[in-house]
Amino acid sequence: MRIAIVGTGYVGLVSGACFSEFGVDVVCVDQDRTKIDRLQRGEMPIFEPGLEALVAKNAAAGRISFTTDLAAAVAGAEAAFIAVGTPSRRGDGHADLSYVYAAAEEIGRALTGYTVVVTKSTVPVGTGRKVAAILRRVRPQGNFDVASNPEFLREGSAIEDFMRPDRVVIGTDSDQARAVLRALYRPLYLIETPMVFTDIETAELIKYAANAFLATKITFINEMADLCERVGADVQEVAKGIGLDGRIGRKFLHAGPGFGGSCFPKDCRALVRTAHEAQSPLSIVETVVRVNEARKLSMADKIIDACGGVVAGKTVAVLGLTFKPNTDDMRDSPSLAILPRLAAAGARIRAYDPEGMPEAKKQLPDLVYCADAYEAIDGADALVLLTEWNAFRALDLDRVRNLLAAPLVIDLRNIYQPDEMLAAGLTYVSVGRPVYTPRAQLRALA
Repeated sequence: MRIAIVGTGYVGLVSGACFSEFGVDVVCVDQDRTKIDRLQRGEMPIFEPGLEALVAKNAAAGRISFTTDLAAAVAGAEAAFIAVGTPSRRGDGHADLSYVYAAAEEIGRALTGYTVVVTKSTVPVGTGRKVAAILRRVRPQGNFDVASNPEFLREGSAIEDFMRPDRVVIGTDSDQARAVLRALYRPLYLIETPMVFTDIETAELIKYAANAFLATKITFINEMADLCERVGADVQEVAKGIGLDGRIGRKFLHAGPGFGGSCFPKDCRALVRTAHEAQSPLSIVETVVRVNEARKLSMADKIIDACGGVVAGKTVAVLGLTFKPNTDDMRDSPSLAILPRLAAAGARIRAYDPEGMPEAKKQLPDLVYCADAYEAIDGADALVLLTEWNAFRALDLDRVRNLLAAPLVIDLRNIYQPDEMLAAGLTYVSVGRPVYTPRAQLRALA
């Protein structure tokens, strides 16, 4: 089988690499000549664990290639995937579909035989029908069908998610398109992956509904964390207690500084906009969006309060800048809201992130970027743990205490346990748990 994937961003590149691992002949297309040149040299434009090796393996086997020539890629392909960006549109928060529609026009002009045109990008309900209309306008006699095949890839574990997904969702009205996509995903049948076949509109909405629900779980536990701090409870124990309920589940019940990334923020905003246009507002999702934005700013205030109410003239070490570990993605990262607020309050910020600093420097140019975690910590008045990279989970706490000018650690991801911080002589501020200081602990034991 031969397929074309239009767009070599996160979704397109990971999907193309994984399909090629299935033995499919994949041609990835992008208008960005520089990106294609890099990919042809084996250089990845994004950081995703395992991706570089997977691409290299399948490129060497001749199963994946990269080009700027969309017409050549689509000609003869059994399926053409649209995997371009759908960023939030300025002004109204709706998804910007200009790249999707432009890709559909180009694909329509390039069709040579029967092709399933598949929307892989996250798009609002109704987009698939508009793509079909564009294709029919550009190629009135074209032999094609349209399908929706939303992705459910988590950055940092995308390859595993593609190879061993919870489900594959395919929306189409055509039996022929269903047969082509069933054959494409045939390797997943061997591990009994559930296949959800539905109409286009339902498939489009499944993606948004899934992300909105997960964002709601995150926002719920973050608000519970605030309540825990007020009443002296421990949010991690609360999360454990409710997460063991099979109806709720443990995942996405980790309190922190709010969600970010390429999916949840923009998809929630787009879903809210779609609901308003359909005159069926989603009050819960609207609240999730509002609370999450406020959450990020409240974390800056939490840091300032932990520093005695003033950070002017103080040096704050920040470990982690990306919105989550195992990615270099800075899109809607909490750091983009928290750190400018600290800087505006007069803090000097020394930062380190294992993968995110090249992108962070473009958006946060005034930070001092360090070569490793301990260089950032050296001489700082406070240490803030902002992203839960594995490299930050086993810091030498005695070394941290000796390097810090003041023994204060503010852990916005609850990476550590209070007793180990206290044993190292550190004052420990986390999320949804009491503040622990060595002095308070000694008083409690007296």
